[in-house]
Amino acid sequence: MPWQLPLGVGIHDDATFASFLPGDNAGAIAALKLQLQRADEPLVYLWGNEETGRSHLLQAACHDASDQGMRSLYVPLQQLGHFPPLMLEDTEHLDLLALDDIDVVMGRKRWEEGLFHCFNRMRDAGKRMVVSAPCAPRQLDVKLPDLASRLGWGMTFHLSPPTDEQRRDALILRAAMRGMQLPHEVARYILHRGPRRLSELFEVLDRLDMASLSAKRKLTIPFVREALEW
Repeated sequence: MPWQLPLGVGIHDDATFASFLPGDNAGAIAALKLQLQRADEPLVYLWGNEETGRSHLLQAACHDASDQGMRSLYVPLQQLGHFPPLMLEDTEHLDLLALDDIDVVMGRKRWEEGLFHCFNRMRDAGKRMVVSAPCAPRQLDVKLPDLASRLGWGMTFHLSPPTDEQRRDALILRAAMRGMQLPHEVARYILHRGPRRLSELFEVLDRLDMASLSAKRKLTIPFVREALEW
């Protein structure tokens, strides 16, 4: 592709299906995996608030595509929406295009026209798109009627945010994938004292990982309290 993503923009190594607890979102994950196996579903649309892991799932789909020898591109529009839609050119040569936060560029003529033509090229070439937004397709502020209809063609999933128990389990899973043992009572303590957003909780876990390695101590409530000055 002639257009290159700016440095620092890309998918995270740990944003995989294995590191995501499905919870009530197992149907969406199954659809994303099936989409890569079959070319008869050109569009999967995921919507929900920031806590639902929309970006994680889009990046996980790209990781899965890469593992299967496919070409994919993850486009975070919160970071790239101020550019002209040049990254949509020649996307039909990809196997999967993942557009995160598509709502950011709605109402902008060049972007809407670019997305419309991109969708048509991808569909005609038998390729796949995954799109995310905080709202359902019909709630997007789309000015181009043909684009609005295209966004409603695919499979749409409303992602549910994690419960407190699922957030705890997500912390324990993320810790285990980093080789850390996080007891349930310590995870509950972090949830009680730490930030609400799961992404910020993972940043807390990163800090604890470094502190634990440096001090050569296990994750206990006294150690967490000392390391984070809680």
